[in-house]
Amino acid sequence: MPIVVDIDVMLARRKMSVGELADRVGITPANLAVLKNGRAKAVRFSTLAALCEVLTCQPGDLLRWEAEDAEDAVGAGGAVGAGGAVGANEAVGAPGE
Repeated sequence: MPIVVDIDVMLARRKMSVGELADRVGITPANLAVLKNGRAKAVRFSTLAALCEVLTCQPGDLLRWEAEDAEDAVGAGGAVGAGGAVGANEAVGAPGE
């Protein structure tokens, strides 16, 4: 996917654990892992705003676009990211949204 999630970078800069970030943002560690590992298909703006507030950053610090390399796409056979994880096709957000 051409959108790369850099939550790990901000976590390292803030010396914060995934569990602590999940607690402070109000999402489960499992949903944060789906987002952090690039398996999420969507993210709610309210979740993105909460991540930015807790990490004291801008959305562009967490998300960036990279062009897909044509050779990588052909070599992967189009099967990469084909929804094997539970919840991978759902939007990541705070409970009750």
